Amino acid sequence: MSARFHQSGLSWRDDGRDWPNHDASCFIEAAGLRWHIQRMGRGPPILLLHGTGAATHSWRDFMPLLAKRFAVVAPDLPGHGFTDPLPAESLSLPGMAHAVALMLKTLEAEPAMVVGHSAGAAILARLCIDQVIAPKMIASLNGALLPFDGFASHIFPTVARLLYLNPFAPRVFAWSADPAAVSRLLRGTGSAIDRRGLDLYARLLGNAGHVAGALGMMANWDLDALSRDLKRLRTPLALIVAKGDRAVPHALADRVKAKAPHALVETLRGVGHLAHEERPAVVAELIIRLAEDAGVLP
Repeated sequence: MSARFHQSGLSWRDDGRDWPNHDASCFIEAAGLRWHIQRMGRGPPILLLHGTGAATHSWRDFMPLLAKRFAVVAPDLPGHGFTDPLPAESLSLPGMAHAVALMLKTLEAEPAMVVGHSAGAAILARLCIDQVIAPKMIASLNGALLPFDGFASHIFPTVARLLYLNPFAPRVFAWSADPAAVSRLLRGTGSAIDRRGLDLYARLLGNAGHVAGALGMMANWDLDALSRDLKRLRTPLALIVAKGDRAVPHALADRVKAKAPHALVETLRGVGHLAHEERPAVVAELIIRLAEDAGVLP
């Protein structure tokens, strides 16, 4: 039995009371799951997908800025935040992409532009390569689009899989997620975020269900096929990379561009992996400019 059956996620009644952009939240049923989704703004539809271990809180200051020009849709990915987990056999990249596709179908949403942070960018690339969605642009924000190098490509998912299969591991991780430990973890990504952000990550990482969802995603994440298929990507791709990112090194953008030669590279300085949380106005301004250049916005 997988770890997900032993854990419960966040409670909207308790944890959702002060959730960022609370009034923009709603819940829908799709792909056999109950999804937490935030929607705000008017204009061309734009989809935001967070990365592994995060949730909609990651867009807390960024989303209202985009909502001035876009109709924004931002879900908690399966097993994260307030969204139900997927079965273990569906936790692969294609499985996660399929679930997101069904969620969009239920919403009757056809995004004109998509923005993915870290692993969220990989999900969006998979959907575009498979022609499930047809946005005018993908913005990959410190996107994890390629496998880890060398030994890490084998050891990292193996360790995550072992932890995921151990029903006690998420609880142990959650118990150890005190604010100081969470602060060290986030600094390890090269980012320095505000106290509110730290408190929200501590809440998430202190929840065994959320930790199990993140571990399950990491345990089943295989980017080899995506790496091979990037040459088939026809959707314009903007690679937004942070010089200070310690989780997904900015130098990987050159390797992605070699596989997707038409990709644009935009470099951010003075920020790390969580650039959109550190400098939401700067990143939102860049997204709006890219959308204008791509004809998404007038």
